[in-house]
Amino acid sequence: MPTISQNHKQTYKAEKQPFKLAFLLPQYWGIWLFLAILLPLIYLPLRFQFWIGKQLGILFYTVAKSRRKVTLVNLALAFPEKMSEDRERMAKQVFVNQGIGLFETLCAWYRPDVFTRTVSISGLHHLIEAQKANKAVLLLGGHYTMLDLGGRLFTQFLPIDCVYRPQNNKLLDWFIYNGRRHIFDEQIDHRNMKKLVSRMRDAKIIWYSPDQDYGLKNGIMAPFFGVPAASVTAPRRLARLGHKSNPPVVMALHTYRQSPDKLQRGRRPHYHLTITPALNNYPTTDELADATRVNEVLESLIRIDPTQWMWFHKRYKHNEAGRTDYYN
Repeated sequence: MPTISQNHKQTYKAEKQPFKLAFLLPQYWGIWLFLAILLPLIYLPLRFQFWIGKQLGILFYTVAKSRRKVTLVNLALAFPEKMSEDRERMAKQVFVNQGIGLFETLCAWYRPDVFTRTVSISGLHHLIEAQKANKAVLLLGGHYTMLDLGGRLFTQFLPIDCVYRPQNNKLLDWFIYNGRRHIFDEQIDHRNMKKLVSRMRDAKIIWYSPDQDYGLKNGIMAPFFGVPAASVTAPRRLARLGHKSNPPVVMALHTYRQSPDKLQRGRRPHYHLTITPALNNYPTTDELADATRVNEVLESLIRIDPTQWMWFHKRYKHNEAGRTDYYN
């Protein structure tokens, strides 16, 4: 059976971003130390990586008090029917999954063949039909704890671009960009509309994540897990780009690990990719209805395993009047 590397559908690799001497300044030493400790560990067997990732997650849950609080507030808003003890267990598992996700992401960039024979997929025919019709595909994804592993597994089937927001930390941005160039054809800055339009007119598959709170400048309040949340309207605008006679289609991609976080000796993890059908009659003239539909699709996928989504971001920080007081 071909390995992940042998079966990779990437059509070309972007140029590497150059190293800058400024990255050696003291302000970046903490990141360098963390990477120096973490990177050698990706050459351990996956079951040891998962164990270490779990311990890191528990540590982060203990010491990162502000992120823990944000996670618990989000879960209380999204799952009010659950007991507080259940939400606390969910929150802890979010951090455990994120700790494991660090290793999943680093391996996806630098040691992908450890994931050979670990992936299954459903709904691939939706994408194939769109590609046969020479349509661009806007593939809506979520901020799952495994980060870029979903992209690496997806490229076992088709090549893909991604839209991203550059990191505020320049060293992290350099490191992440150069890691992702092993996976994606194009990494498109969310402000680079010219490149985005060009790639859509070329009928490419483009991963775009609309599941975080970016305020209401380019968004609208729409329910997310039953709670009004600032929801970006970019997907409906992007769906109007490309060739007018052959407009793009909008689908969603969900990736989750089906295996427990404790791997048995000799066992591989298993990951499942789900591609939803294209949204019919999208976009409409109703901005709120469109944003609600997108949120409903993402919510239904996140509910498969809520603890594999990044609940430690302030998903409900804005409302119509400005900032909420949920996190105060």
